[in-house]
Amino acid sequence: MKKIGKWKILGSEYLYRRPWLTARRDSVELPDGRVFDEFYILEYPTWVNVIAITDEGKYVMVRQYRHGIGEVLTELCAGCAEPGENPMEAARRELLEETGYAGGSWRAFDVLAPNASANTNLSHTFIAEGVTPVAEQRLDPSEDIAVELYTADELLALLHSGAIKQTTMAAPLWHHFYNLKTAKEERP
Repeated sequence: MKKIGKWKILGSEYLYRRPWLTARRDSVELPDGRVFDEFYILEYPTWVNVIAITDEGKYVMVRQYRHGIGEVLTELCAGCAEPGENPMEAARRELLEETGYAGGSWRAFDVLAPNASANTNLSHTFIAEGVTPVAEQRLDPSEDIAVELYTADELLALLHSGAIKQTTMAAPLWHHFYNLKTAKEERP
């Protein structure tokens, strides 16, 4: 069996350092002795997503323009954890800031690696059930976000159509709906 192991970092050079993106070039040695002098790593802060559901069973989603692909997308409420902030705190803060919703019962749901080959961060998804609107949005200067409510069927239709394109959001939603379907099938 072929040995697969951790790479040895021979050296690192930071190319760019900003609060939301740090790029570095690593020189690495693989377990079999091969050396690559240019392996690029993007360091991002921890990401968080919230599958927020009202008492009426509506999913709290956001619509916003995503400059990277040049499209307006429907997404989960999401954001980055601040330095020293744990993922649950960040998720609660992001939901309140982006949507004005808060409260309810919260639980950790998924932890995914957005791009394990070149990104250092993880994306944490939480489920918040029974959220209610409690405040106005408090958006960052670069944010222009519309809050929208969807039924489970409407949200599933968006997933099936490919309209939800963020993989770190689509994957937890598919997982969530799979769990709901499985729970229904297991009931007597």
